[in-house]
Amino acid sequence: MQQPIEHNGERSRAQGSGLTPLQALTRDAVALANGVPVLTAPEAEVARQMQICNACRYCEGFCAVFPAMTRRLEFGKADLHFLANLCHNCGACLHACQYAPPHEFAVNVPQAMAKVRGQTYVDYAWPPALGRLYQRNGLTLSVALAAGLALFLLLALAANGTLWGGKRDGGFYALFPHNLLVGLFAPVFLWAVLALGLGVRRFWREVTPATTGQPVRAPAAAEAAHDVLRLKYLDGGHGEGCNNADDAFTLARRRAHHLTFYGFLLCFAATSVATVYHYVFGWTAPYDLPSLPKLLGAVGGVSLLLGTAGLFRLNLQRDPQHGDAAQKPMDLGFIALLFLTSASGLALWLGRGTPALPALLAVHLGAVMALFATLPYGKFAHGIFRTAALLRHAVEKRQPNRLGLDAD
Repeated sequence: MQQPIEHNGERSRAQGSGLTPLQALTRDAVALANGVPVLTAPEAEVARQMQICNACRYCEGFCAVFPAMTRRLEFGKADLHFLANLCHNCGACLHACQYAPPHEFAVNVPQAMAKVRGQTYVDYAWPPALGRLYQRNGLTLSVALAAGLALFLLLALAANGTLWGGKRDGGFYALFPHNLLVGLFAPVFLWAVLALGLGVRRFWREVTPATTGQPVRAPAAAEAAHDVLRLKYLDGGHGEGCNNADDAFTLARRRAHHLTFYGFLLCFAATSVATVYHYVFGWTAPYDLPSLPKLLGAVGGVSLLLGTAGLFRLNLQRDPQHGDAAQKPMDLGFIALLFLTSASGLALWLGRGTPALPALLAVHLGAVMALFATLPYGKFAHGIFRTAALLRHAVEKRQPNRLGLDAD
């Protein structure tokens, strides 16, 4: 098996192997010419830590990462991308590790995995340039995009004389014609689906050979769906939760993720049902209680609002060792857009029949459009890649362990 070589770490590698930096560079140039994949510095650090963890195995029952790790003696690029997206960044292994900083081994699996995971969002993004832009300026870009789109719609209303109090009795489509909204949102939504689809396809094609290459069967799919829907690996491996600000266990992150995840799904379901109402039954928005779109949207909006508020607070309180500080703008940008979408949607509902309805509608539409435009490049992508990793893990664990070193 060809060993991947590290990029951006030649001096330390040369010292460890007894080669001079020039000799190491020459060797690696030959390896590259032979098609051996190059590891980035974050990937090489995860590989180093996995070698140490493989010898210790104290955390083997914490999450899916460590049983998957024991099936490998070497860690290529595909293995590292698979493990990084399998990691839920719960922090439990850091606080349990006897080799964690300030030990000279400096094992910090959550932080090392987070750096590689963030790299995969860019590596698999389509087009890659947008992934890099969003990762560096996520919060600013998200808020600016939502504000810019909302301002555009507000100016359109002002130009038509309907910005404040106009045409309230005609519903939303009296302010923005239905075909106009479809023309604005359909391309953005389709772009998000296309970009996410292309990204996860590349990820799947890379990690499948590294995880036995076997096809997905029904039992594996059912187990992966169960683990995704329950957020199983945010329980710390013992059911008491993972860590956030310190070494105390907490279920707060799991609960906030559940509120956010299911709130988003309910809001999406509300939009889907409303689409059926419009095109199949000819019932136009807005809808009133107790209609199904309104029930789903109200419950989903409140759930999303509470979940994102909780995630924002937990993100600010998080121990810096648990993650990659460089990804905070991306994390907060996604949370901010979800919060703005739910808050503006609920405000729009409460503002029905008031002169503020047109302005509230413009703000809500701007937030929704910005959310979908950035979905392929932010934290939403991590849910897609993590689901794919959990599915490959469920497939792999059902195959014989070729190393014969563990019993899973």
